[in-house]
Amino acid sequence: MTILRARPGPTLAVVAALAAVTATGTALLTSPAAAAQGCRVDYTPNQWPGGFTANVKVSPGDTAVSSWTVTWTYAGDERITNGWNATVSQSGATVTARNMSYNGSIPAAGTTEFGVQGTYGSSGGAPTGFSLNGVPCNGTGPTPTGVPTTTVPTPPPTSAPPTTPPPTSAPPTTPPPTSAPPTTPPPTTPPPTGCAGALLCDGFENQTGSTPSGDWTVVNPDCSGAGTATIDTATTHSGNRAVRINGAAGYCNHVFIKSTRNLGSLGSVRYGRIWVRHTTAQPTEHTTMMAMTDAADGNRDLRIGGQNGALQWNRASDDATLPEQSPAGVAQSVPLPTNRWACLEFMVDGSAGQLRTWLDGTAIAGLTADGVPTHDIDGQWYNRTWRPQLTDLKLGWESYGGGADTLWYDDVAVGSSRIGC
Repeated sequence: MTILRARPGPTLAVVAALAAVTATGTALLTSPAAAAQGCRVDYTPNQWPGGFTANVKVSPGDTAVSSWTVTWTYAGDERITNGWNATVSQSGATVTARNMSYNGSIPAAGTTEFGVQGTYGSSGGAPTGFSLNGVPCNGTGPTPTGVPTTTVPTPPPTSAPPTTPPPTSAPPTTPPPTSAPPTTPPPTTPPPTGCAGALLCDGFENQTGSTPSGDWTVVNPDCSGAGTATIDTATTHSGNRAVRINGAAGYCNHVFIKSTRNLGSLGSVRYGRIWVRHTTAQPTEHTTMMAMTDAADGNRDLRIGGQNGALQWNRASDDATLPEQSPAGVAQSVPLPTNRWACLEFMVDGSAGQLRTWLDGTAIAGLTADGVPTHDIDGQWYNRTWRPQLTDLKLGWESYGGGADTLWYDDVAVGSSRIGC
């Protein structure tokens, strides 16, 4: 997420000594190293009106761990919406973060890091009660660290607390507000599940009812029938909620959830990342599971779904498909796997008239329009000039034949750079 500015209002309680002061007077803070049972959890937030991200650094101290669970409690009405490098959940004000399969082991005196993203309403405050595997950390109380961006705190005492080691380098700082966090993950770990500065980033955790609302609205293009969209707590990719689409067969059973965000402000290049799960193999008939209105094409949809048992893009204005529906063309696409979560990514470049697609991180040749017409792939796609201007995002189901399916959507993100799975 691109950070715009720090949230005005009460700042986090400063419980650490001053580690360094920049030439411009901005203070960098660190917290004491002494901690109960030797463990330490450093929480570094970056806030703006209504939202925040935080980097969380975990150290077990003198004892190695093979798996970890970190908990803390918020003082205000903060709600976690996403996390990366950890599985994060929230019950009331208490947040629980558990390790992923690749970062559970932390050696003695070692560290690992994960991140969270969230929202708040009328209040916020310093989190408290940090623990690691049930053991209280950071000494007698929480020691969140922060990087003030608008004010300089009161100078510290003339000497640092005796439990604070001399700093050898300035603590990590949050990326400048004008630049998005890096989208390339470290080579030793899988890509984060966060949103990397995306304009739209939603795991549906803020949904409180059974029908999608707030940032989403339920729509039925053309006509309304048996299709339904609901919030599901039984089948999720992460967190406690996902959107379930009961997609019925037949033309009038269209149902979608539509983002209420103004996605037209993204500009000509748009990247998307959607986690999707479904129950029924794609049929021979044409189906759609995602659509975006194209203002440059009579407000008709650019849509992705399936045909002839494989994924395909379709242009509603002239029914052009990518790939072409020849046997050789369909063979260069892939089916959307059933009964497991799959990561679908796409890129649309409106100025260049290009489109790319990835499934579980792998580029799909048949779902690539590279600007040069190629028989069986994008020859039909370029039967006319194509310069899309996409303005929204719709997730759901429409069938133009006998196909019915049940689908779930979770951890949806749209931004101006690749987000990753």
